[in-house]
Amino acid sequence: MGCVYFVRHGETVWNVENKICGATDIDLTDKGHEQAVETGKRILAENIKADKILYSPLVRAKKTALHISEITGITAFEEPRLKEQNFGRFEGTPRDGEEFRVAKGEFICRYSGGESMLHLAQRIYNLLDDVKASGETCILVAHNGIARVVNSYFNEMTNDEYANFGVKNCAVLKYEFD
Repeated sequence: MGCVYFVRHGETVWNVENKICGATDIDLTDKGHEQAVETGKRILAENIKADKILYSPLVRAKKTALHISEITGITAFEEPRLKEQNFGRFEGTPRDGEEFRVAKGEFICRYSGGESMLHLAQRIYNLLDDVKASGETCILVAHNGIARVVNSYFNEMTNDEYANFGVKNCAVLKYEFD
């Protein structure tokens, strides 16, 4: 049975400024590029094998994936379903804002023009079902919001655990299908 590796993109300016990126197309910092290169080297050093890399169309994930692809030789493909959740009116606001923290716990909330957690989960769960059915091992390069959904697909979580789950830039997590 296949598995997926999840990689969060490298650092962005808005990560440094503690702002919510969401679906806003924010580029990597120089450090973010370095993190992506180091992640590619780590994947090689740890002998991680994958059939392909699937990445979000947002530039921060795309550039991270392309660095990894160049170093590992694993072919990378854009996957629109990996685009980060649109946080509507919260995009560009502080990540630790109280109003946003409360809104994240409301899974049907669309953030005044954004995308609900339920809609996000539907597209990511469908993608994971497709990867599972393919029997392939894939590296998914995406975002922190996507990391939450991927983790919830493989692990039981409470609402609080889900809302508070996060991974560091260029972290590599492995999930195995049953």
